[in-house]
Parts: sequence; structure tokens; C-alpha cells
Amino acid sequence: MARTVLLVDGANVVGSRPDGWWRDRAGAAARLHGRLAVADTSYDEIVLVLEGKAKGGVPAGRDAHLRTVHAPRDGDSALSKEAAAARERGHDVVVITADRGLQMRVEGLGCRVMSPTWLLAVIEG
Repeated sequence: MARTVLLVDGANVVGSRPDGWWRDRAGAAARLHGRLAVADTSYDEIVLVLEGKAKGGVPAGRDAHLRTVHAPRDGDSALSKEAAAARERGHDVVVITADRGLQMRVEGLGCRVMSPTWLLAVIEG
């Protein structure tokens, strides 16, 4: 059964606003996770990919419809891997990123891409 998956580039979303996130990457990741956990979306699953110091703000694992993935190296590789796996299962995937290289990689897999600004508008009302 095809599901809809929202795949979130955590670093890209957090970094899209100059609100001091760089002083507390873990805290910024935790705030984003909290907003995604209660967001009213039509997606069957939301996957938040975190890298670097941001991983300290949220443990890897599932919390209802929200799954957090800790990138072992760089976030782009983890996002591409998650996108490919979801597409192989036949799921419809929307990737949230402003990274042009990543956009091209996931579009080549058949994913749609939306901007961090779009996601923030959705989860903040």
C-alpha cells in the first residue's frame, strides 16, 4: 500500500531562519521535532533527518507518525538513502530541503521537493 512520506532535512529547515540556532543546534532540533510531532499534516509518516550536534537534541527512533534518523555522516547521504528506500516501497515522498544538489538527487528518484519555508508555514499555522 502506497503511503505518503514527508522527509525533512533538519539542518536545512533549522538553518533557514537566522534566529540564533547556531548557538544551540541540539535545542533547535528539539524545537523542530516538537513542532513536527504535533503538526496537522496529511502525511502518513514524517521522517526528520538530523546530523552533527543537532542529533543531541532528539533521540533516534519513532514517536507515533514521526521518525527521527541520525545521519551517520552527512545529512544529504542519509536523506537520499531514506528517499530511495521509501520510493522502493512504492511510497509517495516529499523532501523538504533548499539544497540544490540534494534536490536533484531525490527528484531523480521520483520524489517531489518543497522548501523549508513551505514546511515552516505548514507547521506554524
